Amino acid sequence: MKKFLKLSILLLVILFLVGVIYTWHQFEDRHPEYSLDLNIKATSKGTVQAGFGKTDITPAHFDTWTDVSGNARYKPKEGDTFDDLNGNGKFDPIWLAGFSQNKPASGVNDPLWARTMILDDGQTRLGMCVIDMIGFGHDDVVSVRKRIQEKLNLHYLIISSTHVHSSPDLMGLWGPNPYTSGINEEYREQVIQGIISSLEAAQKDLEPSYFKFAINEMDALPLVGDTRDPQVLDEGIRVMQVMSLSGNQTKGTILNWGNHPETLWSGNTLISSDFPHYWREYMENGIYQSDSMVHQGLGGVAIFMNGALGGLMTTRPNIPIIHPYTGEFFDTANDGKIKAQGLALAKITFETMQQGMLETREAGINLRAKTVELAMANNLFRLAAWIGIFDRGFIRWGHIRSEVSAWTIGPASFVHVPGELYPEILNGGVESPEGGDYGIEPVEVPSIRSQMPGRIRFFSGMSNDMIGYIVPKSQWDEKPPYTYGRESAPYGEINSLGPETAPTIHRSVMELLDELK
Repeated sequence: MKKFLKLSILLLVILFLVGVIYTWHQFEDRHPEYSLDLNIKATSKGTVQAGFGKTDITPAHFDTWTDVSGNARYKPKEGDTFDDLNGNGKFDPIWLAGFSQNKPASGVNDPLWARTMILDDGQTRLGMCVIDMIGFGHDDVVSVRKRIQEKLNLHYLIISSTHVHSSPDLMGLWGPNPYTSGINEEYREQVIQGIISSLEAAQKDLEPSYFKFAINEMDALPLVGDTRDPQVLDEGIRVMQVMSLSGNQTKGTILNWGNHPETLWSGNTLISSDFPHYWREYMENGIYQSDSMVHQGLGGVAIFMNGALGGLMTTRPNIPIIHPYTGEFFDTANDGKIKAQGLALAKITFETMQQGMLETREAGINLRAKTVELAMANNLFRLAAWIGIFDRGFIRWGHIRSEVSAWTIGPASFVHVPGELYPEILNGGVESPEGGDYGIEPVEVPSIRSQMPGRIRFFSGMSNDMIGYIVPKSQWDEKPPYTYGRESAPYGEINSLGPETAPTIHRSVMELLDELK
């Protein structure tokens, strides 16, 4: 009996130690001692060099499949079959991110890209790369920065995601089941190499340039909807056109608008960059109708930079898109709908630019960027990290490293945050609805955009990280009674780090903007 008791205690001790070691390994800081605190102010104004580059990061050589039942879920028991393209007898798919798990890609609708802009004012060299992915974690961003240190002389690199929901899973959350990561490591390396390649191309493209800016506040409103009260959107389109000083030609264009690229919706199984694909294509190559040119293409590299998506900003299947030239009505999720949506956005953009743009020929870059510590209170996120499907290290128990940044050039300012910000935090309108879990007045005030310097104020979510929804604390709503007369909890909190995320992000951004001003 004593021997059995001793063996049992020994076994329990061993299991406990194994558990402690495993937990430590899963939550180990991926970049110990890494911290960023940049404060660079331009000492003078002058000619700025700019360069653009793009690299195709569409996956190739993956096994496709046939969805017999049409439910966008791979279920062999229901007759679904796969195409063993590499002949190894196993299903080697690309798992698509967004909406649900167990959704392998059945092919490619349009390409995915890493698109980059580099600016250099002679004092500061700033790189900004936007990838057609649902998200790219901060640990991966830091890894890329470390890999390019010797190749590229960048003072700061921003890596943002368009947050497209028809892209490969790079976060691990959309694999074949809730317990298996959906990340294909070979493909993740392809994306990293694509980012580096586009950065190198942009650096080689550097030449003296000047800038033109425009904004359209309202015309894109019919192309997006808000699925959660209060009804606040980020519907304004903001444009930055970068022109070569010598050739007076477009080098690149930044297109900024807030909407989930998920118009293809949950039944789509084709890899796609959704409506940003067509918006960028039309801006670069022009708009033609009946063999007649309506708007001449700008050329260069068009970059879509997403805005504030929380709330949830999306073009649901029941939101119709009308072809801006033919009047054709698209009320189902398909390629025709995203093409019409991209065309409508391009038409608005071209017409806004034609009405006049704010031009800047001499400028300097002012930059503020800082590491922030965020509490991961979401137990589902912690569990996902613990079982290995969500690859995220802690800098201390229950806290992750992330980042916010802000910069200005000429009359424009840019703010970058690491997730899906609710538009009311950006544009104003945070409420304290009856039934909110905390019963407090709005915390995230004043609005971020109201405090940004300059006349043209760009905002970029999913930058240098992807932490999910950034929900105003006074609107946090997990427990009954629910806000706005709902019968159940709203969507958002389940995919957020926790209720302190928005106050922390807002406070950090306010500090950066105060220092910039």
